[in-house]
Amino acid sequence: MKQNHRFFRTVCNLAVPVALQSMLQSSFSMIDQIMIGQLGSVSIAGVGLAGKFSSIYTVLVSGIGAVAGIMISQYLGQKKTAEVRRSFSVNVTLSILMAAAFTLLCVCFPKGVMGLYTTDGATLQAAANYLTVIAGTFLPVAGATMLSTMFRCMEKASLPLYASICAALTNTGLNYVLIFGKLGFRSMGAEGAAAATVCAQVVNLLIMLGMYLRLKKRMDTSDGEVRLRAGFPWKRYAAILLPLLACEFLWSFGENVYAGIYGHMGTDASAAMTLINPIQGLMIGALCGLSQAAGVIVGKRLGEGSYEEAYSAAKKLILYGLTGAAALSAVIVLISPYYVQIYRVEPEVKALTRQILLAYALIAPFKVLNMIVSGGILRSGGKTGYVLVIDLLGTWGFGVPLGFLTAFVFDLSIPYVYFILSLEECVRFAVSLAVLRSRKWMRRLEA
Repeated sequence: MKQNHRFFRTVCNLAVPVALQSMLQSSFSMIDQIMIGQLGSVSIAGVGLAGKFSSIYTVLVSGIGAVAGIMISQYLGQKKTAEVRRSFSVNVTLSILMAAAFTLLCVCFPKGVMGLYTTDGATLQAAANYLTVIAGTFLPVAGATMLSTMFRCMEKASLPLYASICAALTNTGLNYVLIFGKLGFRSMGAEGAAAATVCAQVVNLLIMLGMYLRLKKRMDTSDGEVRLRAGFPWKRYAAILLPLLACEFLWSFGENVYAGIYGHMGTDASAAMTLINPIQGLMIGALCGLSQAAGVIVGKRLGEGSYEEAYSAAKKLILYGLTGAAALSAVIVLISPYYVQIYRVEPEVKALTRQILLAYALIAPFKVLNMIVSGGILRSGGKTGYVLVIDLLGTWGFGVPLGFLTAFVFDLSIPYVYFILSLEECVRFAVSLAVLRSRKWMRRLEA
C-alpha cells in the first residue's frame, strides 16, 4: 500500500506540473483564439493553417527532446552524471540547428509554404504573414524544450511551470495591445498575436535558462573526467534519434495533410477545425503529464535494470490515463454548446465546430492512451523503431487514405471526415498494446 502511495505521489510530482503548464499554455492559446476570432473566419483559418506548418517544427524539436529524455532518464537511473550532461549538450546543439533551418524557410518562402495548404487568396496572405512572424519563436522554443526535458528528468517539473506562467501573462497582455492597437501601438491583427507569442517565448527561455544555470552549480560532476574521455556513442544515438525524428515528422506531416484536406474543403471547414484547437490543447495538456511521467519513471527503472517494476509502472500509468480521458471527454460533450458561442463567426461555422467537438470526445481517450503508451512508455527503452512502425501504420496506412476517401470521393461533411480518419487512433492503440505486452521494448542503455 505504501509503495502504491509513493508511486502515485511520484507520478503527481511529475505529471501535475507538466499538466498545469500545458493547460496554462492551452488556456492562453484559447484567449489568443478568442481575440483573433473577433477578426473573422479568414484570420482564424489563416492562423490555423500557419500553425499547422509550424507544428512540424514543434514536433521535430519535441522529438529531439524525447531522445534527450530517454538518455538522461536512463543515465540518471545509472547515476552517470557526466553522460547526462553530455547527452543534454548534444541534443541542445541539434535542436538549435533545426530551429535555424526552419526559421530561414519560413522567413524566405512563407507564401510558397502556405500555398500547399490553401488556394484561397485572402486566407493564403493571412497565413503567410502570420508564419513569417511566428518563425521568431523557433529558436527560443528549441532552448526551452531542452531545458524542460532536463528539469523533468531531474524530477523538478515545477520549474518550467513557473516560467510558463510568466510567459503566458506576457503573451496575453501583448496580444491585447498588439492585436487591437492599444497603448499607442498600431493594430496589427493576427500578426500582432504572432509578435506577442515571440516575445513570450523569449521570456520563457530566459527565465528557464536562469533557473538552469543556478541548478547546474549544484550538479555532481565527480565522474566527468573519466566519462568524457570516451567517445560519444553516435551510432546508438542515431539508432534512437533517426526513427524518432522520422516518426515525429511523418506523424506531423500526416496532420498537415489532414489540414490540407480540411483547407480544400472550404474556409468554413478550416475555421471550424481551428476553433477546436484550444479544446484539444486543454484535453491533451491536462493528461500529457502522464506521458512525460511515463518516460521518466519507466526510463529510470529500465536504467536501474528493474524490468518488472518498469512494466508494473507502465500498466498503472495507462489506467490513470484512461480514467482521466473518459472524464474529460464527458466534460467536452457538456460544454460544447456554450464554447462555440464565444466566437464571432458565422452560424454554420459554430454548428460544424460543435459537431467536430462531439466526434473528438469519442476519439480523445484513444489519443491520450497513445500519447502515454507510444509517446512515453515504449520510447523509454530507446527502441524507437517500434514507435515509427506504429505511427506509419496508423497515420499513413489508415488516417490519410480515409481522409481523402471521405472528403473527396464520398464527399462527406467535415465532422464525418474528421471522425472517420481519426479512427486511426484506435488502430494505433491496438498495435501499441500488443508491442507493450511483448516486452521487447524494454532495454537498459549502456554508456
